[in-house]
Amino acid sequence: MKLRDLADRLACRLEGDGEIEIVRVAGIQEAQPGDLTFLANPKYEPILPRTRASAVLLREEAPAAPCATLRTRDPYLAFARAVALFAPAWRPSPGIHPMAAVASDARIGREVSIGAFVCVGEGAAIGDRTVICPNVTIGPGARIGDDCVVHSNVAIRERVTVGNRVVLQNGVVLGSDGYGFVRRGDGTHEKIPQVATVVIEDDVELGANTAVDRPAVGETRIGSGTKIDNLVQIGHGVTIGRNVLMAAQVGVAGSTDIEDEVIFGGQVGVGGHLTIGRGAVAVGQSGVTNSLEAGAMVAGYPAIDNKEWRKASVVFKRLPELKRRIEELEAQLAALKK
Repeated sequence: MKLRDLADRLACRLEGDGEIEIVRVAGIQEAQPGDLTFLANPKYEPILPRTRASAVLLREEAPAAPCATLRTRDPYLAFARAVALFAPAWRPSPGIHPMAAVASDARIGREVSIGAFVCVGEGAAIGDRTVICPNVTIGPGARIGDDCVVHSNVAIRERVTVGNRVVLQNGVVLGSDGYGFVRRGDGTHEKIPQVATVVIEDDVELGANTAVDRPAVGETRIGSGTKIDNLVQIGHGVTIGRNVLMAAQVGVAGSTDIEDEVIFGGQVGVGGHLTIGRGAVAVGQSGVTNSLEAGAMVAGYPAIDNKEWRKASVVFKRLPELKRRIEELEAQLAALKK
């Protein structure tokens, strides 16, 4: 693609030769002639003079590059769109594979692709242009919207509802039983039937091997635009708002309410029956044991204000030394008292 055409497609301001032919997108250190690269993080600015790329995406205020430049307010967003232009997603042909098992009363939309060894249960519905990859199980009464992509080995349990343009990566489980048991008088445990449902709203993406549990009553809901990474556990009865981001290995206990635009770093653990206010951020490996106000930023275990945690963490490694000094001072004080 000509650089001039690419600039138009990405709504960027062109500096340099617009006739340059761009063949792919690459990282700033790996880029070769014919590549478009990008610079969004200022720490990579020292590398920019050495790049071999034919063109680079830069912020408006960034320093000059040794090649043609596409100026934009958000180079990372422009980069994401450029990748989509040069590497469009593969899509299988519409149709139902002869080795798929589709219930006779299931409703299948237009231009749907259903791969081998897919099982679609009684009364299930799949919307238009949705892709169901091989080895997917869709339970009775489940609903899947339009333009979804369900990758291999996903399990969508009975009566689960999935919105439009949802992406489920390999191994996702929707509607698994919530972890609910009652202790009997003899010390054994009786299972609480988990018979309610899970609702996934539009434009959600769930990473590989993420599990979203169903509750006994009510619902577990994930709001539109939320993006969840791999190996995340969403407990029964949890409500997640819109445009929430969760990195890998997050765990959220049951009945917690997570409001819009919350961000959880990797391995964050969140207790049950809490409220996480809009726009709150929990740094990776935080343990959130109390509700958070809107806009809070916390770290550590138990999670406290991020700035306070950073101050405290500086002291942690000095604790042995401080303990020794206190003991010495106590000994001196005791000698003075004598």
